[in-house]
Amino acid sequence: MKRHLIGAIAAGLTVALGVSGCGKGSSSDDGGSDGKSITFVAAIYDDNTKPYWDGLIKDFEAKNSGYKVRLEMVDWTQMDAKVKTYVQTKQVPDVLNYNAFSDFARDGLIYKASDVVSPAVLSDFTPTFVEQAKYNGEQYGLPFISSARLLFYNKDLFKKAGITNPPATWDEVKSDAEKIKKAGSIGYGLPLGPEESQAEFFSWAMNNGGGWVDASGKWVINQPANVDTLTFLKGLNKAGLTQPNPESTDRKTVFNQFAQGKIGMAIGGPFTKAGFIDPVNKSLNFGVAPLPSKSGSEHNTLGVMDVLAAFKKNDGKNKEAVKKFLDYFYQRENTSKFLTKEGFLPVTKSAGDALSADPYMKQFVDALPTSKFAPTSNPAWTAVAGAVKQDLGGSVADKDPKKVLDGIQKTAEKSG
Repeated sequence: MKRHLIGAIAAGLTVALGVSGCGKGSSSDDGGSDGKSITFVAAIYDDNTKPYWDGLIKDFEAKNSGYKVRLEMVDWTQMDAKVKTYVQTKQVPDVLNYNAFSDFARDGLIYKASDVVSPAVLSDFTPTFVEQAKYNGEQYGLPFISSARLLFYNKDLFKKAGITNPPATWDEVKSDAEKIKKAGSIGYGLPLGPEESQAEFFSWAMNNGGGWVDASGKWVINQPANVDTLTFLKGLNKAGLTQPNPESTDRKTVFNQFAQGKIGMAIGGPFTKAGFIDPVNKSLNFGVAPLPSKSGSEHNTLGVMDVLAAFKKNDGKNKEAVKKFLDYFYQRENTSKFLTKEGFLPVTKSAGDALSADPYMKQFVDALPTSKFAPTSNPAWTAVAGAVKQDLGGSVADKDPKKVLDGIQKTAEKSG
């Protein structure tokens, strides 16, 4: 399901990949590959993902005689654990579709981007995403898909509750949620389960002057603004304005209920319409608005980018096949087809213009250039995100927000 949207990761599985004990340089030996056969581990975004890759790989192999791509599909709820095992056992794929790369770059496990795609592909990446794909000033990650997050609201539930406009401030969020609850529905859908709670939290924290790092890049996870943010979200939960048990709820559940008309508000991305709303109710009367902020004077947008990472294997013998495959995928018609099927935003200039013609997608495209991203170029981010997924949800249930953030701050400092 879209963007890590299903299930739960067993406690303790998501840890820093860099703590795997692997050596520098080549990440594994593939047992004497002929150099023309590679393995691609792709994340499952929804039911369209595997058919897309099956078709692309079939076409690639038909046009590149002798080259073979073995596809392995992995659900996002299992991805962190799988990647950890790949690295620890030195059985990494040739190409990995993931949401982090800098710890691989730090440990010398992956190629620089310039080694595995053509200059034409490199120059086609949008600068915003190139910056997010760098480690120590060099581009290692290959931008794959992007997303921005905005507030979805049910217009019919708003009308029923006597609400005229979407909320701009946190006070309005609470007030609107109270009115929606009084009218018989769930006010706000809060997914802080172990799937992508870091995105939900950051969407709120960035609109309260908070975040993961300060201007110098120092970890400030337990800063007062973040504590204040979690305290506000905990208040929504304790007042019964969210769905039950947000600490164990992932966004698949929230948006399924939203699509059924049971939830008034939730934070979603461009994929939300095609991935969740349309399959349930194509006629759902919903709107999209900027993310609310505590003050109402700013409305920052969360930006998300997934990447492809190409691993060094068998003393570089896989590089030519990897480059052929990646250059093929990044052809405009191939990337555009994936974006259209999955409902994501482009990371290349060549695939970008067409999406802006769609009024729904244009809202997200327009928000992307000024959006804020998690510090994925910091190798400690994998460990931090893992700790957030495991622990953050408890802060809106029975745990103290400050103590939870103190624990995640310690993880960041140990891993940094």
